Amino acid sequence: MATDIDQATASGAARRAGLGEIAGDVARRILLPLALMAVVTLGVGLLITKVLAHSAFIAGDEAVSREIAQDRTPFWNDVTHYMSMLSDTPIVIAATAVLVILFRLAFHRWRESVFLVAVVCAQSAIFLLATVFAQRPRPYVKHLDPAPPTSSYPSGHTSAAVAFYCGVALVLTLHTHRHKILNVLWWVLGLGAALAVPFARLYRGMHHLSDIGWGFLLGVFCLIVVGHAVLIRPVTRDGATAA
Repeated sequence: MATDIDQATASGAARRAGLGEIAGDVARRILLPLALMAVVTLGVGLLITKVLAHSAFIAGDEAVSREIAQDRTPFWNDVTHYMSMLSDTPIVIAATAVLVILFRLAFHRWRESVFLVAVVCAQSAIFLLATVFAQRPRPYVKHLDPAPPTSSYPSGHTSAAVAFYCGVALVLTLHTHRHKILNVLWWVLGLGAALAVPFARLYRGMHHLSDIGWGFLLGVFCLIVVGHAVLIRPVTRDGATAA
């Protein structure tokens, strides 16, 4: 009886130690880098709105938006409407929910599903934090879409497009790494969507060039951090990094 109790106690202690190591690794490899990115993103936003508000940099941003607005055509107005929709919040949420289920059924594990949810949520959290405090006005041109309550900086459509579409491409590439044609196809589609969305948002007057630039960087950063920690070199229960 005493031996059974000792074994159960030791097993419980080992389990708690293993969970502690995983929690520490998550904090070090995911939460800390994302927190630093949030601080930098917010800092850049405050720099743009508080320090550089009347600078040549901001004037150049506005000039780009005005020049693009002057060259709009009915054809591109329609095309960019659908490009922008690729990263509308309801579409990204619905597509993420569907792929979470499909990835679980296809790969018989939760790792890919957890990754996709985590990377989409990570960029969204940082984006929302920056919009609350930066409060950058949208370009002073005609907006072709209803302006959401969030501010112009950074472009959440852009960061979401990179996180979601390139995230899906990364998952598929890891499972078809021996098929070069398929790998190229996944990234052509993923990067194509991730580039089409910011182009559309800039064209439609919803963001400045710097907004979509930082949105793209934010999406890439979240993709690298979460992808490396969850997909590329995940940590196992015993604290060892899995290949």
